[in-house]
Amino acid sequence: MKNLRERVQKGELLFGCFLSLGSPVTAEIVGMAGFDWVLIDLEHGAGTERDALNQLQALEHTPVAAVVRVESHIRQRAGRVLDMGAHGIMFPRVDTRAEAENAAAALRYSPDGVRGVAMVVRAAGFGPGFPAYYAAANSSILGVLQIETEEAVRNVDEIAAVDGADVLFIGPSDLSQSMGIFGQLDHPRFLEALRTTAAAAAKHGKVAGILMRNAEEFSKYYPLGYRFLACGSDGLFLNSTARAVAAALNKSREQVSG
Repeated sequence: MKNLRERVQKGELLFGCFLSLGSPVTAEIVGMAGFDWVLIDLEHGAGTERDALNQLQALEHTPVAAVVRVESHIRQRAGRVLDMGAHGIMFPRVDTRAEAENAAAALRYSPDGVRGVAMVVRAAGFGPGFPAYYAAANSSILGVLQIETEEAVRNVDEIAAVDGADVLFIGPSDLSQSMGIFGQLDHPRFLEALRTTAAAAAKHGKVAGILMRNAEEFSKYYPLGYRFLACGSDGLFLNSTARAVAAALNKSREQVSG
């Protein structure tokens, strides 16, 4: 297993990006691009759990670890993709300690959690590898909890205290919207929320993470203590490159036809 959780706990600076298209081909391309981790997005992405399986298979031979953002905190949503071989789970909109505890419990087998047991699953080599997987899973699965509301920021110290809340990951759009300052990511209140979250993570030996709009924002978030950083998505990469190439070709057409 690619132990992303171990790298997080060592305090490594880790870069990732989102996979929003549900495509195993773009997953494989991004997986070989040089990131440390990727996030298969089942909350806002185009893919389903079946597509997540295909993406996990495509990522298997690449260096990246695969995190899956599930649609909700419901235990089965995490369990299904963990059985498929996910190395970690991102839970959206975790607002309270109770929600954080439920999320963390979904990642782990009893007695540490409530994850259901199935032996003939992909994560365990379809059976033969189950004893080794079972022995390592509780300590190696990464838990990423999203801080996306003012309520979550108020409760962030309690959330960070939960064993299994390994990364507190800011969702900038949702958090700024919740604060009534949508998209104003340099607003003093938003920056204070970032500092509060990072401080809570550091206090409890956890890591702060965030989705950056561009690579240049690294210089903004790194000094604030953010070490689990995402930038871009397969859909964004395709869209921006396609538009740039088309714009350049159309400009050439204008020049020769003018």
